Amino acid sequence: MKLLSVLLWSSLLATMAPDAWAQANTIPSQPHLLVKGEGARTVMPDRFTVELLVKSTDLQPDAARSRVQGNVDAVLGAFKRNHALPASVVADNLTIQPDYRYSVQGKQEYLGTRVSRRLKGSFGTTGDLQAFLRAVDASDDLQISSMRPGYSKEAALRGELKAEAATQTRASAKHLATAYGARITGLYSISDVAPNFAYGVQAGNWPRSGDMVTPPSPPAPAPTSIETTGSRARESIEAGPITYTENVYAIFLISDGT
Repeated sequence: MKLLSVLLWSSLLATMAPDAWAQANTIPSQPHLLVKGEGARTVMPDRFTVELLVKSTDLQPDAARSRVQGNVDAVLGAFKRNHALPASVVADNLTIQPDYRYSVQGKQEYLGTRVSRRLKGSFGTTGDLQAFLRAVDASDDLQISSMRPGYSKEAALRGELKAEAATQTRASAKHLATAYGARITGLYSISDVAPNFAYGVQAGNWPRSGDMVTPPSPPAPAPTSIETTGSRARESIEAGPITYTENVYAIFLISDGT
């Protein structure tokens, strides 16, 4: 009996899509198995990054530059006093450009020269981030543009998850080939981008298999809440767990086991 191409899927937790290794853009004409492996891990963040925009507009460019520099010095000082990780502190170069606004009549009005600079820094604890935000007087000229959690060992963790996902594809392919009385003759391709061929299944909508039993996930750690207050801004931060996911899609060549 001639073998047909078989599609197998298996999945665990899913959150973030990874960067691609390589996209397999062809499928073999001979019988094969397409399998998916997935590795996931939930961790508590240990990095807390804040980004700020410092800007000023004035008809005198040097006056705008001077105000921006004063606010930049204040932010850098607050980073240092509140134990920002030294290697994480970055201050971009000055950006200088004309600034305009539109009047009620729809006419463009020149406001002066806009000088701006972006800064970024990371903290190892939510307590240090909280103290930093309390030390910063947010205003129209000094804005907190974003705050986000992270994990210092993300790169190593993603490598582990890809290895787990690859191992899962090999085990799944072997199990399915045995069930069909076939044997695996070789690996045709492997990728962390979901193939989009004639299977009718695309990235993001692979069905979950009811036959695959996955171990229960440990309960997620409780989030840590922080509320900080500056003289001109009130910020609320919640640091919760982060789930990292890596997918691997592999095509194995097969033949009749007889």
